[in-house]
Amino acid sequence: MSAATTRSRTPDRLCAEAVDLARSAAEEAAAPGVVGEHAGLVSEGDRVVTHFFECMELGYRGWRWAVTVARASRARIVTVDEAVLLPGPDALLAPEWVPWSERLRPGDLGPGDLLPTDAEDLRLEPGWTGEDEPPPNSAVSDEMADLVEAEDAEVTTRPPAVPRRGSIAAVAEEVGVHRARVLSRYGLHTAADRWEEAFGPKTPMAQAAPASCVSCGFLLRIGGSLGQAFGVCANEFSPADGRVVSLAYGCGGHSEAAVMPKPPQPAPPVIDETRVDPFPLRPAADSGSVPVTEDAATAELGHS
Repeated sequence: MSAATTRSRTPDRLCAEAVDLARSAAEEAAAPGVVGEHAGLVSEGDRVVTHFFECMELGYRGWRWAVTVARASRARIVTVDEAVLLPGPDALLAPEWVPWSERLRPGDLGPGDLLPTDAEDLRLEPGWTGEDEPPPNSAVSDEMADLVEAEDAEVTTRPPAVPRRGSIAAVAEEVGVHRARVLSRYGLHTAADRWEEAFGPKTPMAQAAPASCVSCGFLLRIGGSLGQAFGVCANEFSPADGRVVSLAYGCGGHSEAAVMPKPPQPAPPVIDETRVDPFPLRPAADSGSVPVTEDAATAELGHS
C-alpha cells in the first residue's frame, strides 16, 4: 500500500474539525431547521472530507446532506467544495424509472390520450404490399413521424392526407383495403390468449355452465379468422355481456337453460246437458247390501 493511499484514507484534521462550516453551507443550500444532527464524515482524498447531516425535510426519510470541504496544501483555511442532498443506506427512494411504453396497462388510456404505435410493433403487419413508402395517413409515415417524436403532440381534426392518384395506396383505398397495417399472426395470438383467459372454458363460470356459448342464441358471430373460436355475448344478464367470449365459454344465462317442460294439464270435464239423472230424496229399500226380509240368522246379528 502506497503512502498516498494511506493519507487519502485518513481524514484531514482541519477538514474533519470544520463541522460548523459544513453545517452553515448545508443550511444555506437547504433552509434553517431542515439540517439535522451530524451523521459522520468520510475522507474523499488528501485534505478532502465530506460531512453528513441528517435531513429533516418531510418526504426525504433516510436522506443526508453531504457537504464536502477541502484545503490547499500547507494552507490553514478550509473551504467548501459542494453541498448536495444524497440518499443514505436506508433512504426512501422512488421506484426505478420505467419507459412509458412499458408502464401502460389495459384501461390506462383515457379520453384525449394519444398512444402512438411503434413502427416495428410485432402485433401489426402491412395491410398490403407493393410500395416502399407507407400511405400518408399511416402512423409510420413521414407526415406522422414528427408527431410521434413530439411528446406534446395533440390530436387534430384535420382530414387525413389523400394518397396520390394512380398509386398503390389509392388503389388499395378504392377496393376497400386502405388500412396501412393489420393484425399480424402474433397480434392475433396475443388477443386470443387475453380473451381466452378472461372468458374461456377454464373459468369457474364456464365450468358450472349448463352448456357452452356455441349453442347459445345470445351469441353474435364475428368475422375474420378469430370468428372460428370467438363471438360477442348479447345477453344483458350475463357477466360477459358485450364482451368477446370463447365459443367454449358458458354461463347460467344460456338461452336454452331456461326452457322448462310444461306441467301436464288435466283434461276439461265433459258435461252432458241433454239428459237428467233423477236423485230420490230417500234411498230405495233394495239399495242396500242386506235384503229387507228378515230371517233368524240376520236377526241375531242385529241387522234391521
